[in-house]
Amino acid sequence: MKVFINKRIPEVGINMLQEAGLQIVFPESENLTYEEWLKYCQNTDVILNVGGDFKYDKVFFDSCPTIKAIALYSVGFDHVDVKEANVRNIPIGNTPDVLSRATSDVAFLLMQSVARRASYNFQKVKEGNWGAFDPLHALGQELYGKTLGVFGLGRIGFQMAEKCKKAFDMEIIYNNRHRNEEAERELDATYVTFDELIRNSDILSVHANYTPEHKDLFNQSVFEKMNSDAIFINTARGGFHQEQDLYHALTEGKIWGAGLDVTNPEPMSADNPILELSNVCVLPHIGSATVEARNGMARLAAGNLIAFSKGEVMPNCVNPDVYSHHSS
Repeated sequence: MKVFINKRIPEVGINMLQEAGLQIVFPESENLTYEEWLKYCQNTDVILNVGGDFKYDKVFFDSCPTIKAIALYSVGFDHVDVKEANVRNIPIGNTPDVLSRATSDVAFLLMQSVARRASYNFQKVKEGNWGAFDPLHALGQELYGKTLGVFGLGRIGFQMAEKCKKAFDMEIIYNNRHRNEEAERELDATYVTFDELIRNSDILSVHANYTPEHKDLFNQSVFEKMNSDAIFINTARGGFHQEQDLYHALTEGKIWGAGLDVTNPEPMSADNPILELSNVCVLPHIGSATVEARNGMARLAAGNLIAFSKGEVMPNCVNPDVYSHHSS
């Protein structure tokens, strides 16, 4: 079975695939055009996809009839039209759990960086603009006893809430598709409506899976309802927030600060005015960028394809119903 991997992944995953007897195809260049990428996909059996450069939509599936399975090197699968994959009985694998701690670490880091204006102050040091002591200049805020609001209290959201509870004794409120009884029991988390979430959060952290109906969910009308001292954190997907509305909310004092590991669009332009604000910290989508998390993702992605090659169910499959179609 031939596997196309569009970008290099940690050796642990490559070794697993080779030991399982799968033939790996890497592109000559990792900066592929859509047409070049499509050509590679048309000449393979299964794909291990890294990144979200291109969409797995109807056009793709129509153009690549030989594809039998796709393993994503990510938790998110918003760049895959799962309904189209289902029509063709193509299982889609992802990599949950292994990056939950690393991604929640970044959310926790962003929250503190924004609260203490770390990026702004670091830039002052780099520019030799330390300046004399000013008791009132660019003050931050403390996080002790504040209310953390989590939009999407799944694995990553739980880890973020747990850190905030233990480090700063924060109150935890959340909005989710379903109640999280574990969080309510262990973290004393309280389920609230979306409107209650945005009105009552001192820190609002986004951790939900992104779907098209979430596009620009956090926009002007939402930011205007938030606490003027609130910090907005997004480590999920840039599509959740309307970036121009966020900029205006920050400059007009509707909210206090923002920490982003994802942007809209992504990557963010270097001349984006949001980068000039002292109450903002932006990172280049590094949520899973640890040796431990990336190795874990490689193992899961490879494991999904190895299982498929043996006629077994992918251990981490986002559309497991396709297997009932295979067996019927």
